[in-house]
Amino acid sequence: MVLSNDTLARLPAAIPAPRDRGGVGVGIVHFGPGAFHRAHQAAYVDALLDRDPRWGIAAVSMRSRGTVDALAQQDGLYTLAIRDAAPSFRVIGAHRRFLGPSDAAETRALLADPAVGLVTTTVTEKGYCLAADGTLDLAHPDIVHDLAGPAVPASVVGWIVAGLAARRAAGTAPFVILPCDNLASNGAKIRAALIAFARATDRGLADWIERQVDVRSTMVDSITPAGDEALAHDVAAALGGLADDAAVQREAFTQWVIEDNGRPLGPDLASVGATLTPDVAGYERAKLRILNGAHSTLAYAGLLRGHAGVAEAMRDEALAGFVDAMIRRDIVPALPPVPGLDLDAYRAAVLDRFCNPGIVHRLEQIAQDGSQKLPYRLGDTLAANRAAGRMPGHVVAALGCWVAFLMTRAAAGTAIVDPAASRLAEVARGADPAAVVRTLADEAIGFLPGLAADPAAVEAIGTAAARAAAGQWNALLASDCS
Repeated sequence: MVLSNDTLARLPAAIPAPRDRGGVGVGIVHFGPGAFHRAHQAAYVDALLDRDPRWGIAAVSMRSRGTVDALAQQDGLYTLAIRDAAPSFRVIGAHRRFLGPSDAAETRALLADPAVGLVTTTVTEKGYCLAADGTLDLAHPDIVHDLAGPAVPASVVGWIVAGLAARRAAGTAPFVILPCDNLASNGAKIRAALIAFARATDRGLADWIERQVDVRSTMVDSITPAGDEALAHDVAAALGGLADDAAVQREAFTQWVIEDNGRPLGPDLASVGATLTPDVAGYERAKLRILNGAHSTLAYAGLLRGHAGVAEAMRDEALAGFVDAMIRRDIVPALPPVPGLDLDAYRAAVLDRFCNPGIVHRLEQIAQDGSQKLPYRLGDTLAANRAAGRMPGHVVAALGCWVAFLMTRAAAGTAIVDPAASRLAEVARGADPAAVVRTLADEAIGFLPGLAADPAAVEAIGTAAARAAAGQWNALLASDCS
């Protein structure tokens, strides 16, 4: 027997769950209903629906039907497991519609519906089809389609522009857009991408988007491991034997920071714990560089040192000490102050969260898509330090670990999960780590554009990569890179 509307009454009384869903409408369209969305944004919306039922979510998957079908079979219900010192379970019921790649007509109709006031996205950094400089890659194979024709948009940018075009044609006010992926200045980047996409086919639409459409920057945070057999077992036990094929898990900590630009957002997300602020960038920089930068460092160095998960890697005293020192010496000094945010306290909280034994966060998962993630997670810190005349040895060592990780994968014939996988594997088959670093820097793959013009940094990363590839951990974790 599975979790569904028909089995809600069978839930143990201790499990919080929605009890009356009949009046919930659809006010949000979400692209990318993976585990993070269901554990994060949907949990906020679920808490809001009791007081404002207009904001139910339509889940749209552009690539496969697996998740939306699992949700549909359970009437949109699924369990959120909080993995912490005091574990808990809650049934979420925020989703009302479930659309896949074959449901183009329904998706178009939803985006045109005046009741929809918000479009949110979690499609990963690579899902926006941006070039290395953060602008729209109009040559990307997923980006081009005819807005006026029957073709189905292949990208989230295309879908959003198609929806905006329909609303402009009908004289309907545009929806607000909240991208919720780890892109620096994600609102500004996605807004520019929408305008660029529209301008390629309809200058009038592009001008209307530029004048009328509200795209907000956001910062999202909650460690959300992939589901596993332990999750399925624990959820079934908590639900009194009911099966749940859409369950998700995360840590107790959760944060959603949304740009406040003085205009109405739609749903009152601040009332359920979201932070509205004019300075999303400050929170974003701190999170991307401290938490995500440390995560990526643990992933590449940890895998090279034989670890499988974050908590396990944090039990490696040499590696944990290295990451702590990287944050203290390289990252925090290069961050501008953020009003209301104590950066050292945030550092301590992040490292404490990484040690949570209830979270099994696989390093293999974190290591994916490094060419897209590292420019923001570590590259920005490298650039800020170099602009201040410093060589950030710990960050240099972390980037060297990524290169060594690529080289070990290429040498073993193991797949590299990354949008640039074929080129990375080709380059990483070289026997000389320094040459691999020079090539990647020249092509700006995984590094910020402009690194090639800093030969001292390129040389330092090459030295670190050679040490990591050779397993010279005492020298590498000393981080002097000399």
